[in-house]
Amino acid sequence: MADKALFLWYPKCTTCQKTKSWLDEHAVLYEARDIKEQPPSAAELKTWHERSGLPLRKFFNTSGLVYKARGLKDKLATLSDAQQIELLASDGMLVKRPLLVTAKAVLVGFKEAEWAAKV
Repeated sequence: MADKALFLWYPKCTTCQKTKSWLDEHAVLYEARDIKEQPPSAAELKTWHERSGLPLRKFFNTSGLVYKARGLKDKLATLSDAQQIELLASDGMLVKRPLLVTAKAVLVGFKEAEWAAKV
């Protein structure tokens, strides 16, 4: 892969650390971005959601403290896609991680077999 992938992660997250090691072991070129320090913009999220083919809810970190503290489990269904994207863009900790954006794919959450097939 000639183009660098964009790897969004939270350095304190053990799954993210494992994923970063996996990327390094597989010689994947990437630019790492701390999802808390530099959260994705609404425009980035909209593009990634469209490219991923995934339901928007898959972009939410449903096990995260911010998600639970805001009681989003029941609220998401009442929000439009645009409102959900704005919500995701408001706090990087709401976004499911790790997230890898390549020229070919947008991968949300680390599933080794899926990443190996698409990276």
